[in-house]
Amino acid sequence: MKRSIWLFGPVWVWGVLVVGGSGCTPQTIERVSIPNQTLGAMVIAVAPALNFSGGNDFDPSSVADLMAGELSYLEGVNVIPVSRVLAVLARQGRQEIGSPAHALEVVQDLGADAILVFAVTEYDPYDPPIVGIAAQLYGFRRADSLGSLDPILVGRQAKPFALSPRVPATTPLSQAERVFDAAHQYVVNEVKAYAACRQEGMEPMRWKKYLASQRHYLRFCCHAIIEQLASSCDCTEVAVKTFR
Repeated sequence: MKRSIWLFGPVWVWGVLVVGGSGCTPQTIERVSIPNQTLGAMVIAVAPALNFSGGNDFDPSSVADLMAGELSYLEGVNVIPVSRVLAVLARQGRQEIGSPAHALEVVQDLGADAILVFAVTEYDPYDPPIVGIAAQLYGFRRADSLGSLDPILVGRQAKPFALSPRVPATTPLSQAERVFDAAHQYVVNEVKAYAACRQEGMEPMRWKKYLASQRHYLRFCCHAIIEQLASSCDCTEVAVKTFR
């Protein structure tokens, strides 16, 4: 079922249920990478989390740090620390990203390709934990990653070419939304798969620490939403029902 979420205005987000976690086989490895199916090589900044949960049980900057840490596992992506985004916002006298246009302004200020803006939509840290996240990636695609573009038109651009000539710059490059409710067995199975890819086999609590610890459960949720973002980008069919 389609669900809508408000980040900066009426944005229709397609939620894709990801079953099976990171897709890693349950084995001990040094580092797990998140496949990057559509975004290509990019430099991405992470904005402090927006709090749409109705509570104040978490720190938006700390959650953003966790998101940035998990984003570093995405193949082909370099991550700009949250502290640099906070520095830009401080110079502007702001604490968070306020609109798509503002997001693009921060992207250009940082010299990045894109910025990940996300909101915590639900947050209940008690057993079983529940976390909801809605995420949108705003920015520019590099011309060499866009495929069939007019080379003459590209050559005239002074700045990185926007996602597509047919898509407004304020349209997200990718977006995802999901609620992670650990009361459901399929979510627990995803947690187990995630833990198996992070050398948890020798620890006393093993995968269970990702359900017992707020911080670890948030890490898992960030990882899963990034997987969804990396597989849901469609440069030619991005929704136009947005920001009206």
